[in-house]
Parts: sequence; C-alpha cells; structure tokens
Amino acid sequence: MSEQQNSSATPVTAAVLVIGDEILSGRTKDRNIGFIAEYLTNIGVDLKEVRVVPDEHQEIVDAVNALRRRYHYVFTTGGIGPTHDDITADAIAAAFGVSIDVDERAVQELLKRLRREDLTPARLRMARIPAGAELVLNEVSSAPGFWIGNVITMAGVPAIMQSMMDWVGPRLRTGQRMLSTSIRADAREGDVAAPFGEVARVFPDVIMGSYPFNDEKGFNTNLVLRSRDAARLEQARQAVEAMLAALPSRDATGVARP
Repeated sequence: MSEQQNSSATPVTAAVLVIGDEILSGRTKDRNIGFIAEYLTNIGVDLKEVRVVPDEHQEIVDAVNALRRRYHYVFTTGGIGPTHDDITADAIAAAFGVSIDVDERAVQELLKRLRREDLTPARLRMARIPAGAELVLNEVSSAPGFWIGNVITMAGVPAIMQSMMDWVGPRLRTGQRMLSTSIRADAREGDVAAPFGEVARVFPDVIMGSYPFNDEKGFNTNLVLRSRDAARLEQARQAVEAMLAALPSRDATGVARP
C-alpha cells in the first residue's frame, strides 16, 4: 500500500521490471527506464536494477518475486492493456498468491471516459486488479495501474506511465538524495585512468566514474562524482581538479601541447 513521503538517512532502493516481447524484439524502443531512473534519483530513491522479460506468465512471476524480496520498491511497466497478451496483472496476482477480478473502483475510473455500453470484455480486462491492491491513477487515460505490497504496476505507454509516476512519487518512502558533479577532463580516458583511480582510493565513500565521449575536438572524458555528503563531494571534486591540473599538458586527442 502507499505511504506518505518520509525521507530518512537509510538508502531506499528500487528495481524496474520492463515487460513485453516488443521491447525484446526491438520493435519498440524503451523510453521508460531513463525517465523512472531520473525521477527516482531526484526524490532520493536509488535505482539498483533493471530487468526486461517477455510476455510469459512464469517469467514475470519469477522476476517479480526475485525483485520484490531484494528491493524496497519494484516498478513494472507494460502488459496491462486490453489484449490477450497483456498478462502482467494476472502474473503479479500469482506472484503474491492472491485472486484477481474486475474491480469496481477500476470500472468507475474507466467510466470517466467511456460509456458503460462501451465497456467491452476487452476493455474490462484493464479493470482486473489483484485482490488487496491500491489503484494507481493517471491524468492521461482512465485505465489505472495498481500497487500491491512493494510492487507498483504501471502502463507501458510513456505518457501514461509518467502521469502514474507523478501520482506515485509523493507516496513513496525516500532516502537522502544522491548529489553529483561532472568534470570535463579535456583528456582521453586512458590518460586519466591511473591518477583518477588514485583519487578514488583516497575517497572510497565517493562514487567515481569516467565516461568517454567524442566531439568536434576529438576524444574526451567526463569524470562524474557522486555522494550524499556535500562536503565530501566538494573535497573529492577539488582533488580531481588538482589531479587534472597536474597532468602533462595535452589536448583531447592526446597530442602534447607545446
């Protein structure tokens, strides 16, 4: 069930489970993972894992059970529409060992946009909710998602999913936000790897990563630092800046400057 937002020093973790053959086949390009990851980071929830599974009942059941036992929250996307292959709701009910049926609350949501005579058996599939689940509402469509235990089931359509996240977000338990800073190295990754590693060993409590890229000036590297402690993050940033200043003078292609 939902919770009032409550920030604590203890990290809150989450996983995303993307459900759909169309994602695995490449026919549909996922646009939800990045949105959810950024949304959770901004409110103080650490996304730790992402899985993609096909529209297969047991695959969904197994993934839901594995993830919900490991993380504080599991967000699923996809498979709650009106067609025969939309089996997410049934699989999640099975994972929790509860029944599933047409829920009058969900019917009333559908009736906000549909006439009762338009509630075909296919559309009523979108009103089938596992027993004990809370509805997850959205302002884009009338078809709800649901929240049972620590599993939050949302639509795969990006606009609808995003609206559902806006409904869910204020109800989540959150932790202290992760802070980050990015430093352009103006050097190739191989040139900074060793000294950057030395700085990382001095600051084991600061997460450090290097991300190479190529632009009109050639090969370059962004050094990204992350920490929940603003003071430690600033200390690490200064150490990285000093490390870069001490490097042999090179341009982004690795050619020594005169």
